[in-house]
Amino acid sequence: MSKEKYDLIIAGGKLIDPEKGLNKIADLYIKSKKISKIETKNLIDQKKSKSSKGDRIIDASGKIVTPGLIDMHTHLREPGREDEETIYTGSQAAVAGGFTSICCMPNTEPPIDDQESVNFVNQQAKKALCKIFCIGAVTKGLKGEELTEMADLKDAGAVAVTDDGMPISSSRIMRNALDYTKMLNLPVISHCEDLDLSSDGVMNEGYVSTLLGLPGIPSLAEEVMVSRDIELAEYTGGRVHIAHVSTRGSVELIRAAKKKGIKITCEATPHHFSLT
Repeated sequence: MSKEKYDLIIAGGKLIDPEKGLNKIADLYIKSKKISKIETKNLIDQKKSKSSKGDRIIDASGKIVTPGLIDMHTHLREPGREDEETIYTGSQAAVAGGFTSICCMPNTEPPIDDQESVNFVNQQAKKALCKIFCIGAVTKGLKGEELTEMADLKDAGAVAVTDDGMPISSSRIMRNALDYTKMLNLPVISHCEDLDLSSDGVMNEGYVSTLLGLPGIPSLAEEVMVSRDIELAEYTGGRVHIAHVSTRGSVELIRAAKKKGIKITCEATPHHFSLT
C-alpha cells in the first residue's frame, strides 16, 4: 500500500492555537487546503528524507505557526486619502503579516457614516486579498453630536460602530448609542480619553515627562472614560469594546466588569505593550 501524500507539510514550527489549547513544536499536514493531521515527527531533523510523505515541505523551525490572525483596528484611508493607503494595499500589508481578516475604522475623508459609504467599502473589499470587515461611525462626521443611522449602517454590512480616535465626550450620546446598538446587536468601539485631562499632553505623565519638561497625559484620562463606559454598558445592557487599552487601571476595571457579566471586550496595541 502506498503511503498517503500531502499537498504541504509545515514542519518544525511552534504551533499555537488558543482555541484548541495548542502550544507545541510539531508538523502540520495539509491536504486539499485543509489541515489533515498534526504530528511531532521532527521531519526537519530527518533532513527531509525520501521517507517523508509530503510533496512540499516548508521548514518553519524557529517560527510560530498560527491560524490566520485578525486585526481589530486598522486604518485604511479609502475613501478620500488613497494617496496614503487603499483598501487593496492595506490588504496586501495584512496578508504579508499573517492577517487573514481586518476591521477598517471609519476615520476616512469623508467618514464612513452612512449607508453609501459602507457599500463603497464593501464593494472595494471584493478586490482585497483578505477579508475586510467595515466599521461605521457612531456620530455623523465623527463630531460626537448626532448619532448616525446605525440600522442603515448594519443593513449595508457594518459589523460595529465607533468614532475611532475621536472620544465620545457626551455621556448622553454614548448612552443613546449603546441603547440603539443593543437593539441592533452591534458593539460600540470606544476610544476612551477625557480630553480635558489629556489636554496638550504628548507622553505619559510621570517622572520622565517631568524630567524632560514635556506636558504629560495622566493614566486617569483613559481610566475615567473606561469607568464611564462600563457603567453605561451595565445600565443599558449594550456591548462596549474598549480600543487600545494602555494602563493597568483600565485592565483592572475591565476585568472587574467582566466578572460582573457586563458585555465588555477590549484590545491592546503592540506598541503599547512592547516599546516601553
